[in-house]
Amino acid sequence: MHIILGVFGSVVTILILLNRLAEAGFDLGGLNPFLWHRRRKWKKHYQGDPVFKINSPMDATAILMVAIVKADGDMTREDKSLLLRLFEEEFKLSKKDAAGLLISSVHLLGDGTQVRNNVRKFLTPSQKAFTALQALSAVALMNRVASASGAIHPNAQELIDLTVGMLQPDRARQPTW
Repeated sequence: MHIILGVFGSVVTILILLNRLAEAGFDLGGLNPFLWHRRRKWKKHYQGDPVFKINSPMDATAILMVAIVKADGDMTREDKSLLLRLFEEEFKLSKKDAAGLLISSVHLLGDGTQVRNNVRKFLTPSQKAFTALQALSAVALMNRVASASGAIHPNAQELIDLTVGMLQPDRARQPTW
């Protein structure tokens, strides 16, 4: 009998301690590994860098063009006017929409190191949405922006090469001769 009373006393003590922990704000449900995994996945998805969630080919190309311009430092007035003109001509945008695309691209890009260091991660969400013609156009636009000021900066050339490798994998592997 004394053993049964000891077990009941232990169970009651544990239940009272769990109740006190719950009143203090400690939830034992947080120790569930499945719940933890689900919360972590949700947090990573919605609190990550938004530049790595771009899934539109036009937006991705615009950000890459801005990254090319910012590869050797800050943008100049000529670079901005070139980008705005290309956005209007190539993407068929109005002046207002082209300016909005430039502003959002510059804001999302920041200093550009995240995109330059993680081109594969940046292009993965939008890679399947690129058609073959869009991929060729994106690379041509990047080359046009890079060569606008004369010689192509090595950082810009590296970014172009990585983009070609992602958007046109069969072309990047073919030998020249």
